[in-house]
Amino acid sequence: MHTLDAIMARRSVKQYDPAFVMPDADIERLFQYMLQAPTSFNLQHWRFVQVEDPQLRAEMREAAWDQTQVTDASLLLVLCADTQAWQRNPEHCWRHVATDTRDLMLSMIHGFYADRPQLQRDEAIRSVGIVAQTAMLAAKAMGYDSCPMIGFDTQRVAELIRLPDDHVIGMMLTIGKADKAARPKPGQRSLDCVRVQNHFED
Repeated sequence: MHTLDAIMARRSVKQYDPAFVMPDADIERLFQYMLQAPTSFNLQHWRFVQVEDPQLRAEMREAAWDQTQVTDASLLLVLCADTQAWQRNPEHCWRHVATDTRDLMLSMIHGFYADRPQLQRDEAIRSVGIVAQTAMLAAKAMGYDSCPMIGFDTQRVAELIRLPDDHVIGMMLTIGKADKAARPKPGQRSLDCVRVQNHFED
């Protein structure tokens, strides 16, 4: 499917065929597409928790107020981010550039993030949002359906996946084959409602 067609066709699917198993090769392909998502300073903050254990999925479904997609979708990802990626071997993310460029970027990274915890968190969440959209469009282009989820007990899910203290959860993402088509779009705001020319009015 063409990228522009995937953008128009993508919907948040809640009901999946529980019998469908996504081939491992397709899962790996999807992850390779996700790895192409951009991040601030190329830090690749994201961490993808692929939940496969049926018991763990059942507990996560309970934490998500019994939403069926948590257990029925072929793939369940908890999209997390490391807020401290900026100081965890950032050299690795710049290893293929000239030494002077690498040194400049590393100094900029430190100056940008040091002593700014809110910015560290904000950048981590932004990175999750970008990779989530990349994943959903790639999945649609590959013939799969998806659903981003924030409707769950974040603290409970963090406990279940043993989330490190310096990581954050951005969302959960389900991917698989729809068992039932998504409902029609309930209502889009017009472009005039959301586009601001130059600045907001006083």
